[in-house]
Amino acid sequence: MKVGIAALIAGLIGGVGVLLFLVAFGTDYWLLATENCGGVGGLSSPPENGTDSGAAPLYFHHEGFFWRCWFNGEEFQETIWNFWFMSQGHPKHCLQGYLFPMPIAPWPVPHPAYDPTAVYRGFWTAFIILAVASSLVGGLLVVCAVPFAAAQLYRVGGGFLITAGVLLALLIALFALWKEFAADLEKYILLERSQKCLPDAHLHVYYGWSFLFAAAGTPLVLLSGLLFLCISRSIHVEGK
Repeated sequence: MKVGIAALIAGLIGGVGVLLFLVAFGTDYWLLATENCGGVGGLSSPPENGTDSGAAPLYFHHEGFFWRCWFNGEEFQETIWNFWFMSQGHPKHCLQGYLFPMPIAPWPVPHPAYDPTAVYRGFWTAFIILAVASSLVGGLLVVCAVPFAAAQLYRVGGGFLITAGVLLALLIALFALWKEFAADLEKYILLERSQKCLPDAHLHVYYGWSFLFAAAGTPLVLLSGLLFLCISRSIHVEGK
């Protein structure tokens, strides 16, 4: 009975943690940025002579593992709440971003600006894919272990969940290091437009909803894995 209650608690904790991470993985709001440089793609660009009859419109960027998107709005205030799903302006433009979190080249590669980032991109991409796989496998094994109170399945499932939690912690750390120290975010976000900005252009960068979901889910996944390892040990001791 005690083992069943402990398994239920660990399962609920792990389920919430895995769900938060899957939401973070599937949404493209790891990085948020606002800027008033000028046009992107099909949107209007700032005047060549550096003058304007009014204030430059704000542009809003958000991105994740799958997509990098941007939109603009002349009436928007500079706040992260404009990135909320129901508040975004239209039209909205997106590029595929499977090599996040480094720059996405809209022109043929290789390009000198992107070559040094290849190793970083590879590690981040590998960590997030392995974390998703480990969390799903661990959750499946734990679900299979519940009806039979199988110590071995609890042990293996807990190990997969701990592995997923460690990978999650690593990719969150890599993202934070990239944002705070490793990347020139102005060139990264503005890409080829960085040389065309108005003199008073400004750029603000924020951690996004997806990053916060992943950060919240990581300790829950780790705790769930540790609990399942303890449950496995308890079942093994009782079975002797």
